[in-house]
Amino acid sequence: MSTLIIVIHPDIKNSAVNKRWVEELNKFPERYHVHQLYQVYPDEKIDVQAEQKLVEQYEKIVFQFPFYWFSCPPLFKKWLDEVLTYGWAYGSKSEYKLSGKKISLAISAGIDEQEYQHQEKYKYTLAELTRPFELSFEYVKADYQPLFAYYGLEYNSSPEWIEKSVPAYMDFLNAF
Repeated sequence: MSTLIIVIHPDIKNSAVNKRWVEELNKFPERYHVHQLYQVYPDEKIDVQAEQKLVEQYEKIVFQFPFYWFSCPPLFKKWLDEVLTYGWAYGSKSEYKLSGKKISLAISAGIDEQEYQHQEKYKYTLAELTRPFELSFEYVKADYQPLFAYYGLEYNSSPEWIEKSVPAYMDFLNAF
């Protein structure tokens, strides 16, 4: 069964690494279903039932996005708020439609990895900063997996650096 990759990038056309990842994923339509939220919902009006139906079809889901302001793009937060509804995703009478599904994050980060350490500028690791996602997916009984991150894009967005990210991302997805 293929993996659903939900791409949440507000400006994918001008993206460096996320656009390249999507290009690579699209080479393997039998393995990856790429769903770009900002393209599907340019007005940010989410079709909740369509999203729920899509998610129900996959056992493995990766949310791919750039990390900024120590969080996610706003459409991802809106997606979580609107799609993970009471009774469908959680609650005393819930069907827990995400139960057991493997879920992870694939993040592009502008800052170098060493700056996301306890004694460094940003004080926390990326895993710590994304803990609300982990807790949210665990709350709906999904099988949250460790994230993938590619760092340093603010300082190095050369074609070579971007291209170096592709096999690393694909290796992550193959092991997922």
